[in-house]
Amino acid sequence: MTIVQSVEELEVLYGSPGDTSLEKVAEYVTEAYARIIAEAPFCALATVGPEGLDCSPRGDLKGFVRIQDSKTLLLPDRRGNNRIDSLRNVIRDPRVALMFLVPGSGNALRVNGRAHISIDAELLNSFSVKGKAPRSVMVIAITEIYFQCARALVRSDLWNPDNHVDPKTLPTPGDILASMTQGRIGGKPYDDAWQDRAENTMW
Repeated sequence: MTIVQSVEELEVLYGSPGDTSLEKVAEYVTEAYARIIAEAPFCALATVGPEGLDCSPRGDLKGFVRIQDSKTLLLPDRRGNNRIDSLRNVIRDPRVALMFLVPGSGNALRVNGRAHISIDAELLNSFSVKGKAPRSVMVIAITEIYFQCARALVRSDLWNPDNHVDPKTLPTPGDILASMTQGRIGGKPYDDAWQDRAENTMW
């Protein structure tokens, strides 16, 4: 196996980035980038901590990430599994990255920055949905923001419904839990209860 050992080798292999790859980068939310954030119902959140990296899905009603000002984003933390991996990481290392996706769009939007966790009551209440506020809000100071070209999403044909997989052909969470615990938890009862559990804990 031939392994690349240095940045210099890597740059020789790939060459220099084009002007468009550099000029698209901003240090604040431009008007165009604000429009993309406002339409995005989903983003991936990457964080880093002493144990390593974490990448967590974040989804909500479109525009759920609020633009506080041109240099600051607010990300509410909705109900989840209480592992709080991302939040633990931010407490210990504030570096974060976001990748926004808008259904139907080939481009992604990337944000790098530094974050802290707020539990300010007024801020939490401002994010209430169906009378339920998040338990915390991630406040992200932007260091750079830019769009990612559409090649990856075009190659994957991600939004083409003809390529969607029937969920029934995949293992369910109950299947996975049962296989990993020798049937102690999970299985069909877990899957059957999911819909009611989700409705009661979505927000």
